[in-house]
Amino acid sequence: MQQISKRLMSWASILEPNVQEQAERTAAMPFIYPHLALMPDAHLGKGSTIGSVIPTLGAIMPAAVGVDIGCGMMAVRTQFTAADMRARGDLAGLRVAIENAIPLSAGKYNETFRKAPETAARIAELEAAGGAEAAEQIAPNWRLQLGSLGSGNHFIEVSLDEQDRVWLFLHSGSRGVGNRLATKHIKTAVAQCKKWWISLPDPDLAYLVEDTDEFEAYIRDLRWAQHFAALNRQEMMDRVAACLGRWIGRPVQREQTVACHHNYSEREKHFGKRVWLSRKGAIDATKGTLGLIPGSMGTASYVVAGKGNRLALNSSPHGAGRAYGRRAAERTFTRAQLDAAMKGIEWRHTGAFLDEIPAAYKPIGQVMADAADLVEVRHTLRQIVNVKGE
Repeated sequence: MQQISKRLMSWASILEPNVQEQAERTAAMPFIYPHLALMPDAHLGKGSTIGSVIPTLGAIMPAAVGVDIGCGMMAVRTQFTAADMRARGDLAGLRVAIENAIPLSAGKYNETFRKAPETAARIAELEAAGGAEAAEQIAPNWRLQLGSLGSGNHFIEVSLDEQDRVWLFLHSGSRGVGNRLATKHIKTAVAQCKKWWISLPDPDLAYLVEDTDEFEAYIRDLRWAQHFAALNRQEMMDRVAACLGRWIGRPVQREQTVACHHNYSEREKHFGKRVWLSRKGAIDATKGTLGLIPGSMGTASYVVAGKGNRLALNSSPHGAGRAYGRRAAERTFTRAQLDAAMKGIEWRHTGAFLDEIPAAYKPIGQVMADAADLVEVRHTLRQIVNVKGE
């Protein structure tokens, strides 16, 4: 850990100067308490750094939570082993089944509702929750978004752990409805700061003040979107588990389930005060709390338990963290390099994923080494099937 300033602490051994500068701007906001914690996977984000933990008193910066509210991961350990997978063979068939069961890519949603009681219950739960009216107004098709993946670094994977046990692992968020809600409140925050002649080092650090109508509306919609994201992952996991069960010929038994957000804000107590803790690209690493830290496509992922590091605000990294922007990765790397990085993994062979090549990210091994005093590794997962949207 390095204390960069009184209000900024960093666990990142790989930290670009412009990323540090962005984090310093956020840490200098007057309501930060006690300090901003920068995670090992830190990289540039909208307004504030992705891979940062931002405690605030009496205010929240919507852009510091992120535009994909509630983005996170879910993993399920099944009863199956590598031997079961080898006996069945044809991993391509499993990949295609998953791709057909779940809408992939930005703007791709379900055409009809899945006829399952669990799906109906999830929709009813969201309809009854505070924030449903705002979601209905901004994205009337939100029900069809439930159970869809998205694109970019979102993924579905079938993996093996160190004991050759089969895990299902996925990463996604609140989809279009969450993005629209976040964007609306970011614009509101900017307008409020302009209204009150508040000077900001970056317009995307605009904030909403507690005990105002605008703040309460944001918290309501934030909580709705976080809940949508969690149920979205549950819906997809049901479909992935059904695909694996049909492919292998026996229903999946869920031996263990781990789930966590990494773009969210909650009320927590740190250094003697109740703060709004916004984890933007970070997970809860309270002592004993299980979490998930995925590498990039083709690399290892980890099931971890938090160590409760007080200075890190009980947090840890959420993944590898980008080292190259998407356009820069496409200019720098080749399709042949992507193919080599994915050797031995069943994936949809296309150059559309070049911006997701492992070399575009920080080495996950270094990120985990930096996080050694934040989390304990419980399981190391290696991919055998990778599904992504373009």
